[in-house]
Amino acid sequence: MAKFRVRVSTGEALGAGTWDKMSVSIVGTRGETPPLPLDHLGKEFNAGAEEDFEVTPPQDVGRVLLVRVHKAPLARSRPLAPSAGDAWFCRWLQLTPPHGAAPLWFPCYQWLEGEGSLLLREGTAKISWEDHHPTLQQQRREELQARREAYGLAELKLKGLLDRKGLWKSLQEMRRVFNFRKTPAVEYVFEHWQEDAFFAYQFLNGLNPVLIRRCHYLPKNFPVTDAMVAPVLGPGTSLQAELEKGSLFLVDHGLLAGVRTNVINGRPQFSTAPMTLLYQRPGRGPLLPLAIQLSQTPGPNSPVFLPSDDKWDWLLAKTWVRNAEFSIHEALTHLLQAHLVPEVFALATLRQLPHCHPLFKLLIPHTRYTLHINTLGRELLIAPGQVVDRSTGLGIGGFSELIQKNMEQLNYSALCLPDDIRARGVEDIPDYYYRDDGMQIWGAVERFVSEMIDIYYPSDESVRNDSELQAWVWEIFSEGFLGRESSGLPSTLGTREALIQYVTMVIFNCSAKHSAVSAGQVRRVNVGGRIGEEDGLLTSLCPLACQYDFGAWMPNLPPTMQLPPPTSKGQARLEGFLATLPPVNATCDRPLGTYPDEHFIEEAPRRSITAFQSRLAEISRDIQERNRGLALPYPYLDPPLIENSVSI
Repeated sequence: MAKFRVRVSTGEALGAGTWDKMSVSIVGTRGETPPLPLDHLGKEFNAGAEEDFEVTPPQDVGRVLLVRVHKAPLARSRPLAPSAGDAWFCRWLQLTPPHGAAPLWFPCYQWLEGEGSLLLREGTAKISWEDHHPTLQQQRREELQARREAYGLAELKLKGLLDRKGLWKSLQEMRRVFNFRKTPAVEYVFEHWQEDAFFAYQFLNGLNPVLIRRCHYLPKNFPVTDAMVAPVLGPGTSLQAELEKGSLFLVDHGLLAGVRTNVINGRPQFSTAPMTLLYQRPGRGPLLPLAIQLSQTPGPNSPVFLPSDDKWDWLLAKTWVRNAEFSIHEALTHLLQAHLVPEVFALATLRQLPHCHPLFKLLIPHTRYTLHINTLGRELLIAPGQVVDRSTGLGIGGFSELIQKNMEQLNYSALCLPDDIRARGVEDIPDYYYRDDGMQIWGAVERFVSEMIDIYYPSDESVRNDSELQAWVWEIFSEGFLGRESSGLPSTLGTREALIQYVTMVIFNCSAKHSAVSAGQVRRVNVGGRIGEEDGLLTSLCPLACQYDFGAWMPNLPPTMQLPPPTSKGQARLEGFLATLPPVNATCDRPLGTYPDEHFIEEAPRRSITAFQSRLAEISRDIQERNRGLALPYPYLDPPLIENSVSI
């Protein structure tokens, strides 16, 4: 029989090579060969190696469709039971058929653990309707099914915890379980998560840096007294004095009041709508929590928790606030504002602006993959029985209610960073890196957009007379924001200034805003305890399963709570704290300024793009220089790390 030449490329990462025995089966239109050994004298498949082999199939399998790669431990070719073995990272495999046929390239970029096999397709991209052969159609279905079952759950399954519905035994057990990937930020969170200063810091620079606002008067339903906060404020001052100074801030999770909760493992889950009062110490001192109330209704069953309370009372109260942060962040800041709102912009752009329109050319890079990633999210995250239902305290029903409540008050100023900063009164609070970096990015985008608008719109009248532009704006207002006048979102644009702000808002929310509220949570997922080589195995199909930096240590950002919130003080203990946390089985490209597709062929917009890229490079240098002096750097709005679109 004719011989096939096989070239195999092993990854370069430490531990990518293997001593195990490898073989391939060639799958064709007429059948599949038995495993054909890939064997030389000595060790093959060293890290970084590319090695050539020859194999001779015992039969003619016809046109090659697939290649199956087999891995078995060295001591025995077919062990009786699966063995852990040593892992192997395959980059790609090239198969050259006999008689001078063109080589076929099979990309892999996967780890293969223990005894097992991988089924690889030839590298030509194909849409599903292009696959006519039943074998290829079946391969597609089986691959997708396997991914849906594995991604986001692989780590816990490998540690034998996915099916365990019981309570955590200790904080030490959590530490062992969530020790998948160490980063400086993850280690910092683990070391400092119980500290008041870090608890407050996360309202400025954590996953949800958009809620904190200056407090000019205490809400009537938050009865904090001078005596309560005197230990933190110190002598010679009072609540009223600090309110007048502008040194008090409020984080109110009131939207959570009355929202339905979920059932996990047959047990009802619980949620709160807390209010948190914070104090900015003078002289750039740290922001500190003063008081926490876990409901919107004060009374004997809703005490005000204080830093001076018992350790476990205070830690439990802060953890309830962090759970509220999780719910608001996931449902509103991330899902609604950073995914669904950009989807509105993307759809309107595709539906209302023709390919030749300058705004289409300007905006299309910022809609790249947005519809794709949101479709995947609907299928894998927020569908019944999927991640949100299995792992969060609100579930799909609670998420839906929360989004509806927020849509009734979401306004244009909240989408425009300078207006949002002013509205929340946080222009001068120190060490607010989300604000500092975000304002630099907003300014760079605004300058770029202004230059582009000046090229194509010579006057305000030219803006008003652009019927396609007006149809685009109207669709966003009427379809995305349901024609709600109170949103403040324009239904028409009448001036170049208004157009510049509007387009800047769209680009910022599709890129920098999404990065700021997801980059601290989204990190490469390691499958089987190994980080995927090259660009990673999975970068962010599942935001809830990838809670890195601020969420890798689950008690810092619990997705659900199993016991009701405390109604009195002095009852909390370690055991109760652990019992309140989620069960074991529930916890678990292109940077901004990149325009690789040459939509613009004129010299003027190309110059503006180049100037925009140069300004982003300057901002990046400034951010990196500042971060070198920070114990916990804030890299999430560093331009090279900002995706050009909502593509993760």
